[in-house]
Order: sequence, then C-alpha cells, then structure tokens
Amino acid sequence: MRVDSGIYKGRKLIENKYDHIRPTTDKVKQALFVKLQFFVPNKKVLDLFCGTGAIGIEALSRGAESVLFVDKDFRSCNLTKENLKNLRINAKVVKCDAVKFVEVCKEKYDLVILDPPYKSGLYEKILPKLKPILNDGAIIVCEHASNDTFSYLPFKVFDEKKYGNITLTYLEKDK
Repeated sequence: MRVDSGIYKGRKLIENKYDHIRPTTDKVKQALFVKLQFFVPNKKVLDLFCGTGAIGIEALSRGAESVLFVDKDFRSCNLTKENLKNLRINAKVVKCDAVKFVEVCKEKYDLVILDPPYKSGLYEKILPKLKPILNDGAIIVCEHASNDTFSYLPFKVFDEKKYGNITLTYLEKDK
C-alpha cells in the first residue's frame, strides 16, 4: 500500500496484517480522490472506521487541512498511528465506537469518510446522527458492498459509482 498522490506520493504504508480490516483497494481510493480532487484541499475530514488510515492519509497528502481518525479497534488505531508516525504526520487518532463518537462530537467537518464493516447495519445507525457535525456544503462518502442496500436518509445521493463488488456513494445534505 502506498500513498497515490500529493505531498506523500509514493510513500509506503504499513501492510495490513489483520483479518478485521478490509483496506480500500487502490482503484477505489484513486477513484474517490479523482472525484473529490478539487473539494479536498483545505477541508476538515473525519475518517470513521479508519482501519489502516490510508484514506485519511491520502486526504492529508492531497491538501486536507486536517483529518481526525476514528476506530473502535485498538489494532486499527495502532496501525493508523504507526502509518502517521512513519510519514511524520501530526494527526489525532481516537479509539472509540464511531456512532458514540458522532453523538458527542463538538467539531464540524467538510468531508466524512464512512467505511464500516460490510453488512454491519452501521450505516443506518450513524447516518441519522451526522447532520449536526457537518459544515454547509459537506460531503459524505460511503464505501459499501455493491449488493448492500440501506437508507441514506437524511441525506441525498448525488453520485454513485460501482467498482466490481465495491460501491462508492456520495451524499450531501438535502436542501
């Protein structure tokens, strides 16, 4: 795994050694950031279910103002911290259940990346709680299995792309 573009382009990330982490494929990661290339710079990003931290690190590499990494598994948090340390990036990693984190969060974000375990039912639990922590014009990116179905309410889908058995769904606040 490597950083695809930006100031950390080509820098190697620690390989995932845990079965509970399903890293985003390079193809999907590249597609996500091509889609958002003009949106990410100077934005505050929340990487929920961060796993290895690769998506949030890519956002930082491409000019995001900040990224907060959240995962409830200590192994994921440690892996993310190691990747950040190896790249000499100063960013905060929070070990916490993502739904509980969102419920108590006081900060606001421009971009939220959601990549929970597939078929976990976590989208239905977390999406309704996100509105209060979003800045105007914020985007939510949901990575999920292509055959997974769930409600995106209270948000509106503005784009969706399939990459084999993985889908990226882009959401915005309903106006």
